[in-house]
Amino acid sequence: MRVRLKGDAICTLFLLIALCSLLYSQLEHLVPVGSKEPTQKKPLVKPKIPPDSRAPWRPMPAEATVPRPQVTPVVRRTEVANNRVQSTTPAPSTDPAFNFKRYLLNKDNRNFNLLINQPKKCRKTPGGPFLLIAIKSVVEDFDRREIVRKTWGREGLVNGEQIQRVFLLGTPKNRTVLATWETLIHQESQAYRDILLWDFMDTFFNLTLKEIHFLNWAAEFCHNVKFIFKGDADVFVNVENIVDFLERHDPTEDLFVGDIIYNARPIRVRKSKYYIPETMYGLSIYPAYAGGGGFLLSSHTMRKLSRACREVELFPIDDVFLGMCLQRINLKPILHEGFKTFGIVKPSAAPHLQTFDPCFYKDLMVVHSLKVAEIWLMWNLLHSPRLSCTQKKEVKKPFQWKKKAQKTTASPL
Repeated sequence: MRVRLKGDAICTLFLLIALCSLLYSQLEHLVPVGSKEPTQKKPLVKPKIPPDSRAPWRPMPAEATVPRPQVTPVVRRTEVANNRVQSTTPAPSTDPAFNFKRYLLNKDNRNFNLLINQPKKCRKTPGGPFLLIAIKSVVEDFDRREIVRKTWGREGLVNGEQIQRVFLLGTPKNRTVLATWETLIHQESQAYRDILLWDFMDTFFNLTLKEIHFLNWAAEFCHNVKFIFKGDADVFVNVENIVDFLERHDPTEDLFVGDIIYNARPIRVRKSKYYIPETMYGLSIYPAYAGGGGFLLSSHTMRKLSRACREVELFPIDDVFLGMCLQRINLKPILHEGFKTFGIVKPSAAPHLQTFDPCFYKDLMVVHSLKVAEIWLMWNLLHSPRLSCTQKKEVKKPFQWKKKAQKTTASPL
């Protein structure tokens, strides 16, 4: 009897094993060949972003292993800042899609901590500096900041007037690309004393935050400055010409000068970097504004703009936002032909001319979109004692930037 029961148990066990094998083979046929992958590896196909304010981006596996440097903890309020304009979708290789809904929900959050300050920047000179140069930059662009320091952005006397300099930065968008950015930026600040760093994320659509925070800083820590030049790090600035121009103006009066753009229309094309939906801006024309490559303003205008920017709703394009603030204080910006924020356009009647020529730059103030090497080369060419533009009559007379050039006659052969 025991032998029979034992045999029945063994048969039952074999039947169960055979049934399980059959079911397993059927399941294998249902799964596609290309998707045979362990369950725990599925997050690699579509990783989930942890709710960490220090890492709102989508890191690659190699980036996720980079440790953060143990330095002075300077980032404390970045959770709101990182959510400021971040898209919920992965960023493509081109311009990422802008999350307008999130921007509108958070647009009233405009007060961020100053992580690195230079409170004594404008106290070095009795009575304050004549000109403060403020340059928009990002943490990674050390080479651009360095070339500005060594060329047109030098601190000291220019034509007898005192010049000071600051760089305007936010926290980097992707902090794993430069793992030691906190250590490096603190060392740079200690060496040059010209870094202003806020704890909002440094993105294109957060440049408006950089605008209002700088104006607030200038009103508080640099109220004794006479004039301010604010521009990008990829411009060439002829500071001698700017000082000569400003010496004929009163810093206690309104002044806002640059490459002024009139009657610009909002771009409604979704693929554009400057796309603005009608729900955000319903008018058909922007107010007059200065090209962000560089512009000048007096201390009197700086204080008025600082107050106006607190009353105007934030707008994701900083140039246009500042135009809205100018409209708020009823100040018309002044167009100056010396500001070439779209670069120097080659005259169509003279295709043989080379626009990268110091004689083109000699009478200008600001030229936009230059590479690091080009800024260094142009600065050295303009300050060379061998520079002579008197023999370039065929260039200077027919295509002189001044209006009176239209009355000149053709040069002899």
